[in-house]
This record gives sequence, structure tokens and C-alpha cells, in this order.
Amino acid sequence: MAILTRVGRIELAKAVKAQSIYLAWGSGQPQWDTTPVTEQSGSTQLTQALGYRKARRVLYCEPDTSGEIHVPEGTFKASTQATPHIYCEFNYDFTDGLEQTIRELGLMVGTQPHSSEPAGRFYHAPSGIADPGVLMLLEHRPAMYRDQGVRETFEFVLSF
Repeated sequence: MAILTRVGRIELAKAVKAQSIYLAWGSGQPQWDTTPVTEQSGSTQLTQALGYRKARRVLYCEPDTSGEIHVPEGTFKASTQATPHIYCEFNYDFTDGLEQTIRELGLMVGTQPHSSEPAGRFYHAPSGIADPGVLMLLEHRPAMYRDQGVRETFEFVLSF
């Protein structure tokens, strides 16, 4: 039986970290509010994408019970060395997706905005995206209404 070695996992993490990383959010389906939906590993895109936010921070990290990174999968600490774990933080602004209902999140790797989009823009509507990239992580969540007074922050750790 073959295994994927730690150094092999680190190389996968390096390849992903070297690309642009965005979090797409979408409205999903209203029936999800009353009927739970299960994420499908064969999914390649969100059901109803509303926007794409570039990662604010992308760091290597390691599991550590006293670490400063807390996600549902555990506690991690940031690392200056390459590891098989990548921490991604996304900070949406007050006006991103304003007055929309969010039911799905997708961590996208390799997302490319259209060349006509202003340089330095971190949030893009679907019409501003030339290539959405590859869906690496999919999460369906309870409906969340986007209110003007709230800035959403999402954190994920990808482990290879």
C-alpha cells in the first residue's frame, strides 16, 4: 500500500499557496433553510455565486493545542516553514454582498478576475471574474442575511 509522505503533502500545500486564493459566497437554494443539504465531494462550483473575496492572509500552520488559530477542525499555530497545512483568512467589507442571503461558501484556488477589474480590488461580483478557479472546499451553512453593519470574517485550514 502506497502512502502520501509528509514532504509530498508539503509540496501540495506549496503548490496551492502559490496561487490566488478566494472565498466565493452564494445564495444557494431557499429550500436549504428547511431541508438540510450535504456537501458533495464531486461539486465544482457554487449553486448561486454572489461574489468572490481575495484572501487577506494565507499562512502555513501546524496543529498546536495552544495555537492562536481556532477553526472547527482544531487549533493551529502559524509557521514560517512550509507545512502540509494552509491557513486562509477572508474579511468581507460592509458592502460586500449587501442585502443578500448567504447559504454556501467555496474556497477557490486559481481565481482570476477580468483584466478590466481595477487593480487592488479584493471583492468581485461574478461578472468580474474571468476564471473562478478550482473549488477546494465547499460549505453549506444556515442562511445569513448580509446587513450593512456587519463585516464577515471566515477562516479555514486546508490540510494535505
